[in-house]
Formats: sequence, structure tokens, C-alpha cells
Amino acid sequence: MLQLENVVKSYTVEGKRQVRVLDIRSFGMAAGEKAALVGPSGSGKSTLLHLLSGIIRPTEGTIRLLDRRLETLAEAELDRFRACHIGYVFQSFNLLPGFTAIENVLAAMQFGSSALTGKEKKERAAELLDQVGLGHRLRHRPAQLSQGEQQRVSIARALANRPALVLADEPTASLDAANAGNVFELLANACKEEGAALLLCTHDSELAGRMDRIVRIRELSREGA
Repeated sequence: MLQLENVVKSYTVEGKRQVRVLDIRSFGMAAGEKAALVGPSGSGKSTLLHLLSGIIRPTEGTIRLLDRRLETLAEAELDRFRACHIGYVFQSFNLLPGFTAIENVLAAMQFGSSALTGKEKKERAAELLDQVGLGHRLRHRPAQLSQGEQQRVSIARALANRPALVLADEPTASLDAANAGNVFELLANACKEEGAALLLCTHDSELAGRMDRIVRIRELSREGA
């Protein structure tokens, strides 16, 4: 479903010096698999998620998702592909403050290629919010929701277009232990329900241990070999 080969990401510093942030030999995920991405701060975990989502492009190498090479797609095509097949759960939620919970989910659905009617989109958005325990908060804006509730909205939004891959960047970092466990269960169960693979970046060893496997980012690199 997902396969990376010889992926390098470098940045130019001070106008000329190249700094290599990632150098991954090989990495792949199967459909429906749950994996935890772990490593120290600054090891490139968020950079890898950004590469997988197409937010940034690799300097070298191949990123193949659903038999499409992301690094070869034009910007507009990549934007549409991302909207249709990749869900992203941000640590900082990234909700639209002026929109209600259901409007935030519907906003994500406007960029997908779904053939659903407007009514069907509203029904799916409401269903997803109910699935994460927010069926009674559809009309509340982010400022009226707790951090845990905002994170649940972001999970529903990430699943809106039935993605094949869900990326979660420290989704429980700002939550207490009880809420972190609840949000993780919601995320894992929602991905299972939707048949999506889940790659979760976390520093929480307990949460990582509940995934199908743990991926240590240093072990993916040539230097870590």
C-alpha cells in the first residue's frame, strides 16, 4: 500500500550548505496496519510525515502510495490525491475557529473526489463525529470545546474522505494520560472501522506498544543500519 525507497530530504542552509534531515533506505506499510513512529526530538519524525502526506517533497527517492508516485505528481494533482487518500491528525488540531465541529469536517470533504450529495456529506460528517463521541457537539465551535474534544474533531476530519492512510503527529501530546488513552482508542478504532492504515508519531511508549509494530526512525536510515 505504501512504500518508500532511498528517500532523502535535505535543506539548504545559509544559501549553500546542504543539511540532510532524512536518509531512509526502505519503509513500507500494509493496508489497515497500525504502526508507531518513535525517535528523539529532531530525528525527523515530523519531516517523514510531511513527506508521506505530500506537504513537502523528497530531495531524492521514491514515495509510492496506492501505486502512485507522489514525488512525480504536479501540485494540483498532489493536492487532490492528498485530500482523497491521506488523512492528517495534527498535534495542534488546526481546526477552523469560525466553523462548527460539523463544518470543520465538511470543509475537508469539499476537497475530495467523493460522489456524495450535499445531504450525504452532512450525514457522513455527523456519523463520524458521533463515532468519536461528539454527536451532541456538532454545532459547537473549537473555542467551545475542550482540547480532547477538539482532537476528536480533527480525527473525524482526517477520516472524512475515507483515506487509505492516516498520519497522526503526536495527537495525544497535549492531553492528560486518561484523555490520551481515550483519544488513541478512538483513533485506532476509527481507522479500523474505515479500513485505513495508521502511522502514529509518539513519545508515549505505552501507546506505541499498543500498535501492530514500532518503527524506530533511526533504524530506517542508512546511518542507523
